[in-house]
Amino acid sequence: MIDQLFGSKTRVKLLQLFYTNPNRSFYVREITRKVDEQINSVRRELSNLLNIGIISSETNNNKLYYEVNQTYEHYSPLSVIFGPKEPGTSGSTTSTTTKSDPESPELRALGRVDIAVFTGKFTRDERSGVDVLLVGDINSSQVSKYISSLEKKEDKELKYVVMTPKEFNYRRKIHDRFLANIFDSKKQVLADKNNALNTVKTVEEQE
Repeated sequence: MIDQLFGSKTRVKLLQLFYTNPNRSFYVREITRKVDEQINSVRRELSNLLNIGIISSETNNNKLYYEVNQTYEHYSPLSVIFGPKEPGTSGSTTSTTTKSDPESPELRALGRVDIAVFTGKFTRDERSGVDVLLVGDINSSQVSKYISSLEKKEDKELKYVVMTPKEFNYRRKIHDRFLANIFDSKKQVLADKNNALNTVKTVEEQE
């Protein structure tokens, strides 16, 4: 029914990809692999979505990247349909934007995950110096498996940091620059159980 409403299966898959990954950008072949559709069909639908204003594009390192346009006038209702089941706030590309299900099998397998963030290579913002941040009571061997699986899935070598809640709270208390840089960067939030990220001061606020 959704396929009929929105015109094509490829378009629906693209909308689901973009709206479940706000602040993340993808190039064409990466998109084609993730939605498992023919590249010509993907290119055609990307062009349609771009013309409507649902997505935006930017060239970086000779690659054309696409991401959801959070300023699009119908962003909110479309995010209800195609976004995660637990939407966060939208708008600024450096703020907490969307939370995925904190009880997803991938995160649940790691232990008790309080915070999970994608940044760096996921969002093409290298200010953070890392690509994945995990905070919680986490099993180190499971983390290695998770990162290896993620690297294979994304076809990228990833830098990651794991902190205990005690370490995270201490670094937040002393206004640690490393932590501030992470949360001053463009990011995608997978989990933030205690809404801790909204209390982290940015580099600009500290200076």
